[in-house]
Amino acid sequence: MHSNTPPVFRFAPSPNGALHLGHAYSALINYRMAKEHNGRFLIRIEDIDRVRCRPELEKAMLEDLEWLGLEWETPPRRQSEHFADYTQALDSLICEDLIYPSFMSRKQIRDKVTSKVKSGTDWKNDPDGSPLYPGEEREWSVEEQERERNRSPLHNLRLNMNAALERVSEPITFIETGTGPENQTGLCHAEPSRWGDLVLARSDTPTSYNLSAVVDDALQGITHVVRGRDLFHATSVHRLLQELLGLPEPEYHHHDLILADDGRKLSKSNGDTSLRALRHAGLTPQDVKRLVGF
Repeated sequence: MHSNTPPVFRFAPSPNGALHLGHAYSALINYRMAKEHNGRFLIRIEDIDRVRCRPELEKAMLEDLEWLGLEWETPPRRQSEHFADYTQALDSLICEDLIYPSFMSRKQIRDKVTSKVKSGTDWKNDPDGSPLYPGEEREWSVEEQERERNRSPLHNLRLNMNAALERVSEPITFIETGTGPENQTGLCHAEPSRWGDLVLARSDTPTSYNLSAVVDDALQGITHVVRGRDLFHATSVHRLLQELLGLPEPEYHHHDLILADDGRKLSKSNGDTSLRALRHAGLTPQDVKRLVGF
């Protein structure tokens, strides 16, 4: 899976809000595992969203991590500085005829799927609960796609899932050292088809979370991807992209989520138990670590 070089772990937050207890938990787990394995610990700034991600939020985020006592190799990798890497990966998939432009809005998708369901079609949702994309543009000619691009310059670039799976000769697996939402562990079989033709880039942003995460993990030599259980199903897509792009396969470890008192997943947008608020309330790093079970 990877060489005998020191293992590499990473914590990869997005600077679009304040870090909360869930982020602290994931960062501390990565940091502890890196120390236990005599490995390296990296911070990656996932800031491809240039509207919501802001420098002042990144600064506050790194200050919170330093306050927790974490140390990492500098400088951290910022995705916004490496769009060329993602474009290169995307271009290789385009050359393999695995990418097509899609033009339907969310409302159009919803209306189309509703119509299909009313007519008796059993329409599937992806693991996040969104309906699979109808994918009508898959069958368009190059000329038809180009005409629509001229009319709709803002569009998505999607992976042709069926074509992608045909390029993979063997069942895709991954090693899970934590547990998935249904207690999956050990050798797991990836199920990328559950996601359908997912978006890998947009006309105004040459990447997506899935594509950039996979490319960055390879370029940074990440050997162990340790993250929350809510991303377990995304691993299937990541493993497919690794196979298509010829990238190395890391080990995966999905951990528990820190939940709010009412059982909700913590959210930056709700300001749930932000580290900054806890600091201002007088808590110490040791207090925070105890709150998340360290």
